[in-house]
Amino acid sequence: MADSFYVPLGEGSWRATGHAAGPWDARSQHGGPPSALLGRAMQRCQPQADMMIARFTCEILRPIPVGDLSVQTRVARPGRRVELLEATASADGREVARASAWRVLRAEGPAVPSRLPSPPGLPDAPTIGTSAVWGGGYLSAMEWRPVRGSFDAPGPATAWGRMRYPLVPDEEPSPLERVLIIADTGSGISWELDKNRWLFINPELTVHVHREATGEWICLDSSTAIATGGAGLATSALSDQEGPVGVAAQSLLITPHTV
Repeated sequence: MADSFYVPLGEGSWRATGHAAGPWDARSQHGGPPSALLGRAMQRCQPQADMMIARFTCEILRPIPVGDLSVQTRVARPGRRVELLEATASADGREVARASAWRVLRAEGPAVPSRLPSPPGLPDAPTIGTSAVWGGGYLSAMEWRPVRGSFDAPGPATAWGRMRYPLVPDEEPSPLERVLIIADTGSGISWELDKNRWLFINPELTVHVHREATGEWICLDSSTAIATGGAGLATSALSDQEGPVGVAAQSLLITPHTV
């Protein structure tokens, strides 16, 4: 297996490796790697050094195969202070994911600290096994250090994570890529229903950041709410070792697990 989540095929095409595989089906990708890949493409679309991506949304239109993807980007709404970017990922001629992002002019005024709680310290303990229920693929391609809860226990959870491999070969992941690849795991660490009986799949991921993350480690402080007659919602506070960087949310489809 390649030492990256994707390998280039040229002309905006990428081949997903097994590191991108998700927990529900080894043939389909976890939402984190393709979100990061689309975010990477957006950052390279007519880049503006005095701007940063402040909001990113990925719509997962159908299962994203662990295979070849074609990525395209465009500036949907150009501007001097705010721009709307769009990106798509296609497989076998079908669109499998669509993302949009607002790129805004960097603030030059005084800082106002986030009111989100400061993250717990990064544990010094060695890497802990990811899960007895979920394993391999993406979860094994990330290094995890749980602080509260675990992948195998229901309820709110807090965990630090970092990439064991670069997103693409021979390239240092950007701060945005490090955030996006882990933000989609909020629902996975804060699950509330029996994973053998229920599926809780997010058709989208939305991430807001107020500053760029520093360092390799990103902390997720996540919880899930589910309403009878409604839907599920997983929310996560995102931090680096210097403090909060933003928030993530995932709408959840809650449905019985069929064999």
